[in-house]
Amino acid sequence: MFKKILIANRGEIACRVIKTCCRMGIKTVAVFSDVDRTALHVKMADEAIFIGSAEAKESYLSIEKIIQACKSSGADAVHPGYGFLSENSSFCDALTKAGITFIGPPASAIESMGDKIASKKIAVDAGIFTIPGTLAVVEDAQDAMKIADEIGYPVMIKASAGGGGKGMRIAYTQNEVLEGFASSQNEAARSFGDDRIFIEKFIARPRHIEIQILGDTFGNFVFFGERECSIQRRNQKIIEEAPSPFLTSGVREKMGEQAVALARSVGYFSAGTVEFVVDSDQNFYFLEMNTRLQVEHPVTELIYRIDLVKEMICIAAKKRIAYSQKDIKFNGWAIESRIYAEDPRKNFLPSTGRLRRYSAPSEVDTESLKIRNDTGVYEGASISIYYDPLIAKLCVWAIDRKIAIEKMRDALDRFSIEGIETNLNFLSAVMDNERFELGEFSTAFISEEFPDGFNYKTPDQKVSEYIAIIAACMQEIQENRNAIDASDNDLSNKQLKKVSVVGDEHFTFNFKRLNMKRFVFQRDTNDEFEVEIGWIPGDTLVSALVGNVKLNLKVKSTHGSITLEYREYRTPVQVFNPREFKLSKFMIDQPPVDVSSEILCPMPGLLVSLQVSVGDEVIVGQALCTIEAMKMENILRAEKNGSIKSISKKVGDTLAVNDVIIEFD
Repeated sequence: MFKKILIANRGEIACRVIKTCCRMGIKTVAVFSDVDRTALHVKMADEAIFIGSAEAKESYLSIEKIIQACKSSGADAVHPGYGFLSENSSFCDALTKAGITFIGPPASAIESMGDKIASKKIAVDAGIFTIPGTLAVVEDAQDAMKIADEIGYPVMIKASAGGGGKGMRIAYTQNEVLEGFASSQNEAARSFGDDRIFIEKFIARPRHIEIQILGDTFGNFVFFGERECSIQRRNQKIIEEAPSPFLTSGVREKMGEQAVALARSVGYFSAGTVEFVVDSDQNFYFLEMNTRLQVEHPVTELIYRIDLVKEMICIAAKKRIAYSQKDIKFNGWAIESRIYAEDPRKNFLPSTGRLRRYSAPSEVDTESLKIRNDTGVYEGASISIYYDPLIAKLCVWAIDRKIAIEKMRDALDRFSIEGIETNLNFLSAVMDNERFELGEFSTAFISEEFPDGFNYKTPDQKVSEYIAIIAACMQEIQENRNAIDASDNDLSNKQLKKVSVVGDEHFTFNFKRLNMKRFVFQRDTNDEFEVEIGWIPGDTLVSALVGNVKLNLKVKSTHGSITLEYREYRTPVQVFNPREFKLSKFMIDQPPVDVSSEILCPMPGLLVSLQVSVGDEVIVGQALCTIEAMKMENILRAEKNGSIKSISKKVGDTLAVNDVIIEFD
């Protein structure tokens, strides 16, 4: 077995690999760029080596620097994680020449399967159903438009070396092909050092389902069933589950057999994933093979009770798979929610900054419930513009899907992050969505269920009342901090009357405080109910039991008014005494600043191109400029007709949120 493993990656996946190595008694080496000096994976590893500047090509994508780090540390093997060099056959070859073991498949399989064009050709030769499209590299944008016209719209423009949603665009018109081709090429070059593009037919409303396989160096193969990965934004998965609520056991078996056959045909070993698109009639088509560990591997681990990283290490150490296909049976249901530094209200644009607060739900490992949080951050860490915005992967396992969803709701409720925008509330909204609960969705789920984008819902009467009650209790706790020294009798002798304003509604309450955490409220009908609340001023989470209803809310502000979040709801709440409430109607709201004549930068990033000049006339929807952030390109478009008055920034400038880029007349 290996004595020391270097992890050629960063973030949560580096931390994930380190945990398994620790359990196996294997020493670990982390590598880091200059912005990752204090990163969690650096703190967790036995030793860490600096490899260059923040730009990935100068650090995490530098084969020479990774090999030098191996030699200087004495590492005898490398685990690549996912992304970066994980599907780079040249990296695998270079390690082999240096006498270092690559924990993954052979270079020949990486080259065959990691290249999406080559893998599609192999699949066709093997008689596996594939999506109509090109089997050759698209030369230029004009060639792309010609091919798209021949295939028929819509089409998917894809990077041959791509993965993780990078270098992918859907095009419905020739103009969109023209734009998409350039963006896909740029993203692919920056993310993978390979700008080759191919095009295939886009199948509307498919399911995205993948099969996890495992093979050893002795020719033994097994598959672990499927993962459902259809909830996606920007062609990147955000919620995965295992098994799929859609597949029949017969189709699962056929997909598994084809996945193994494809892997066997290229002499594959280690962990790998064969991805398929599946239509509404459960016809499936080969999409691609990922010759690495997938981001969403934890859901497979949870239902099969295996450690895929451990299996990869053992296979690389020339050990046989210790079980056969008939031994593999899944148990229960697992769901993964990817928590990203992004703003769902701004089309999921990345968000950067320091994590002023990072409080994850406690991990649980019992026979009836498992909660797992794979992360690469900690409170006080910074999210930069240079890398993928993934913060954590929150995973829940339960005996069935209904319970798993409910436990995921509760876990998301108890996850508090401040300092940046995140998709936590959006993930909660998906968990509460009826179609998701029923398992009736496709890759079009987000565009269909959130056609105007995501925004916080206005609470209905019932939810508003719960929020109002909790806010009244919080305000009483805030105002009477010295009650910690008071006796129960002192607290319960005081009759309280408060008015809570939630949005446009107000609620008047008469209540008493029984002790430090318990209150009793009187309704107009003279009946009473108790409220138990766990919160002290300064906490960003409040847990409450209102009658027999349990709620966990996030506290976003306690200055003047309290902003409370509950799943897809975010609402400011003000609590008054009766006299203050009467006077509050005389307070005048400050009108919002008019920025309709400006194009503001929606997230921190780099201005990589300008498509207009001063004096140009533009129309609604026209591309104005392109911002790169976290390896993704984002095109800003005109929201109204007009002419360009001024341009405040130049290509190559680093931009902050709300920087003015362009001004209209």
